[in-house]
Amino acid sequence: MPATLLTTRRVEKPWGRHTLWPGFPDPAADAPPIGEIWFETPGEKQPDLLIKYLFPGEKLSVQVHPNDEQAHERGLPRGKDECWVVLAAEPGATIAIGTLEPMSKEELRAASLDGSIEHKLDWKPVKAGDFYYAPSDTIHAIGGGITVIEIQQNSDTTYRLYDYGSDRELHLKDGIEVANPNPYVAPSAPGRVADDRILLVEGPKFVLERWPGGDRTITLPEGKPGWFVPAVGEGVVDGVAFKAGECLLIEGTAHISAAVGSDLLFAYPGDTRI
Repeated sequence: MPATLLTTRRVEKPWGRHTLWPGFPDPAADAPPIGEIWFETPGEKQPDLLIKYLFPGEKLSVQVHPNDEQAHERGLPRGKDECWVVLAAEPGATIAIGTLEPMSKEELRAASLDGSIEHKLDWKPVKAGDFYYAPSDTIHAIGGGITVIEIQQNSDTTYRLYDYGSDRELHLKDGIEVANPNPYVAPSAPGRVADDRILLVEGPKFVLERWPGGDRTITLPEGKPGWFVPAVGEGVVDGVAFKAGECLLIEGTAHISAAVGSDLLFAYPGDTRI
């Protein structure tokens, strides 16, 4: 079957929320807050990509991720490039990405230990519709009051540099080793590949396209799946109905029909083109 509706896993986080997003049931008032919802790909083999919704009610830790080579040196399957599509943001909401000024590794360590790293990051105001791509060595922190879709390499390896005085474990040795403590330089936007297909990310680890509603047919190479994420709207993929808040795994050739006004994301491995 070319299209499979993926199941979800609700992930409790201390920084999560009790008010999620349309299509996702809110946790009970006396239950732990939900911070993430993962879309789980069937099968025993771990897929290349993972799609999540994030619901931070407060700032996430200042963190960084290894790249593939650094991950392999530590016995891990892959690094973690990631990106965020902002669905909603409260007034004053921010995302920190990169540092305000270049820092040495020693300066980064000292700032992480004394907490001044929080004020040496570039906190950018965000609003619905914004997009950020964070390569693996990028120091970052997602602020509270934001709802995002995260597309990432399928790795849960996170090195915390600072966590606002909490008792959660930090990973200064590994984190400082892999971090690029410099101002963030956004990769040049790839732009349009067709009248209605916009490339948001063009590898090397994954490709992300953004589509409007309408009808289209796509063909993926054998063994190379794609993840179809309707941010807004509804429709059908080869008889499988979808709506916002869901994710479908697509393989082979698929025919997609989405309502006018839909906002659709499609992610696939970086060595693949459609």
